[in-house]
Amino acid sequence: MKENKSKYKLVVSHVTDKIQSEEYSNGDRIPSINEFRSKYNLSRDTVFAGLRELVAKGIISASQGVGYFVTSTNVSASHHIFLLFNEFNEFKEDLFNSFMAAAGSSVTVDLYFHNYNRQVFDTLLSEAKNKYTDYIIMSGKFQGIEPLLQSLGGRVFLLDHFHPELTGKYSAVFQNFEKDTYEALIAGYDLIKKYKRLLMVQKEEKEPVERYTGLQAFCQKYQLNHDFLSEITTRKIKKGDLFIVVRDRDLVEILKQANAQQLNSGQDFGIISYNDTPLKEILAGGITTLSTDFKLMGKTMAQLIHTKAICTVENPWKLNIRKSL
Repeated sequence: MKENKSKYKLVVSHVTDKIQSEEYSNGDRIPSINEFRSKYNLSRDTVFAGLRELVAKGIISASQGVGYFVTSTNVSASHHIFLLFNEFNEFKEDLFNSFMAAAGSSVTVDLYFHNYNRQVFDTLLSEAKNKYTDYIIMSGKFQGIEPLLQSLGGRVFLLDHFHPELTGKYSAVFQNFEKDTYEALIAGYDLIKKYKRLLMVQKEEKEPVERYTGLQAFCQKYQLNHDFLSEITTRKIKKGDLFIVVRDRDLVEILKQANAQQLNSGQDFGIISYNDTPLKEILAGGITTLSTDFKLMGKTMAQLIHTKAICTVENPWKLNIRKSL
């Protein structure tokens, strides 16, 4: 087995050397399995091991029944990464850009989105098996994902959502939604205590319920009234309401309703919005936000890619107090 592990590098070196010498270009066919076996006196399994590494690095790809072809001439990249996000938005863009800046030139990335669709999630991962050196997965609330992660054939990293059953098995950078919400509300208590009701507005099917658990713990500590709303469009604002909002669309609906009722945020009612953006700094005079540092999350994940040990990192939060509170 040790001999095979060293010999398969002959296949890898053959391809990368010819790419560097410009004998192979994108789209060129490389030798067949039998040709490699004959040229270097290798077993079929050893040739396959070399080809698998080249595929995982994104240097070659297979065409069934035809052979293997060069798909990238960037042979200096040591990490070919499958990056799966739940959705695209402004703060995920910040995360991605931060990751790419910190990861360096030794990394190539293919970015995908599952948009909270479990079938799409499973299909994308199944089709990516053994094609990448590293897999960075933002799975959200999906359960029972471990068998699929184990089958991928590369290093796996988890991003954003914490799966306690996977602790110690995969490196992760995550948000502690319950703890972050509780601690942020504690930090803002002097401003929050003037409100009569705390109302969390969140779509349950895709968002973490741990946020509401954090809110419940805070309200229990200070004996405050609270409720959970899955949508806001049919509800009028009552004076003394404090809305804790996840979706920007719900934030807009609240502001529109406040305008219709001639109510002022920070005085008649309050708003705390998850996930900070530059627009929220100026919207309605400034929206208070509870946000993780997505740029730091990307930078930390880039560091983990180059770390051999399994590490679990809790990303920090920040309460940005503005006029709406």
